[in-house]
Amino acid sequence: MLSIKDLYVKIGDKEILSGVNLEVKPGEIHAIMGPNGSGKSTLAAVLAGRETFTVTQGSAVFMGKDLFELAPEERARMGLFLGFQYPVEIPGLTNVNFMKAAVNEQRKYQDLPLLTSGEFLKLMREKMAIVKMDPSFVGRGVNVGFSGGEKKRNEIFQMAMLEPKLAFLDETDSGLDVDALRVVARGVNKLKTKENAFVVITHYQRLLDYIVPDMVHVLYKGRIVKTAGKELALEVETKGYDHIIN
Repeated sequence: MLSIKDLYVKIGDKEILSGVNLEVKPGEIHAIMGPNGSGKSTLAAVLAGRETFTVTQGSAVFMGKDLFELAPEERARMGLFLGFQYPVEIPGLTNVNFMKAAVNEQRKYQDLPLLTSGEFLKLMREKMAIVKMDPSFVGRGVNVGFSGGEKKRNEIFQMAMLEPKLAFLDETDSGLDVDALRVVARGVNKLKTKENAFVVITHYQRLLDYIVPDMVHVLYKGRIVKTAGKELALEVETKGYDHIIN
């Protein structure tokens, strides 16, 4: 599904990723851990198409296509989703209108008929139930006035509506209490199938108590320095990154 080979990325004159290699297959959940400044969020942003960064070497192939030859919106239509560490507010645009436009744009790309208003509302109610989202939120501006936990829950709702092939969740657990963390994790676990995949970026092992990864990668100074099963997350939690790196 996703194959990253020898990826180097810089911003300005500063190199941030220094030869990342990663393979993600359908049906898998991968976790990427690492200290601050190691390049975790940069990796997700580059794959989503953020133009702040410059790819200087390497490749990223998603669903058989070169990601770096595609515009960000084309990547999204293909089924690449990025959950932001700090979801932005969009005043003046309600959740319901935002999601209806996004879902129908994706359906156009897939040569599927657009959803009627009734079909869309039925789908939206089903997906909101997954993340226990208050129905009143659909008429509010996107993330406007939402708490940190509500913003993260809203992103999982968006992901549920779009049903991406590959979702990158960038520190989804940041700022969440235990109850909100469980709701977000429940949404991810309910959406997981044999045909899609998730890459969860996190500092902490606690999220991985609820979203159990198939593989854990430690990213340090722009490179993946160790890959193992879920036990690696517990090793990081108990012994720290210095133990892993050294």
